[in-house]
Amino acid sequence: MVAAGFVRSLARPGGNITGISLLSPELDGKRQDILIEMVPEARRVAGVADGRITPTFHSDALQQAARSRGVELSIFSVKEPREIKSAIDAAKASGCEAINFLASPMFSLPGSRNYEVVVAAIVAVRLPAIFQWPETAEAGSLAGYGPRLTDMFRQRARIVTKILRGTNPADIPVEQPARFELVINLKAANAIGLNVPASLVARADKVIE
Repeated sequence: MVAAGFVRSLARPGGNITGISLLSPELDGKRQDILIEMVPEARRVAGVADGRITPTFHSDALQQAARSRGVELSIFSVKEPREIKSAIDAAKASGCEAINFLASPMFSLPGSRNYEVVVAAIVAVRLPAIFQWPETAEAGSLAGYGPRLTDMFRQRARIVTKILRGTNPADIPVEQPARFELVINLKAANAIGLNVPASLVARADKVIE
């Protein structure tokens, strides 16, 4: 939010904007690390990005981080939901062995039509994938890492309450998630023939068997 110019700083936003920073760039990188650990033999992975919100410098940083692990990262950008399946198919056809769905509501809201399309498409091509929210793994995908949606809703409600009670948004610090969870769905892993390393399963906050 600071880099985009929406607020002066997280502690003192100024202006008329405050809210929650989801740490998307940092967590996209953490999810990429988890994915590489989950599929240690992979030498090429895909990042599926929402082309409307993912800046080029973020994609470049992810590619550099992947190279440092001996992995090639290909970014597949989509701007509309109808392009999601084609991007997944293209990732498979290019030889990618796993997919990191970068932070975006287009991909990762459990129960949404887009999410159902994504899960069906990755199962069809039998590619391991990781998502932005822990709830996605509970809804049937392989893995999710980040703050819980329910926690974000509570944080948002607290901020709205402060504003409704008269606090100026400029004086409300931008909040950040305080808790992150890794959820792994071994049922989904079995469905695509993936053997998740035991060390990663042991670190997960929740394992679905």
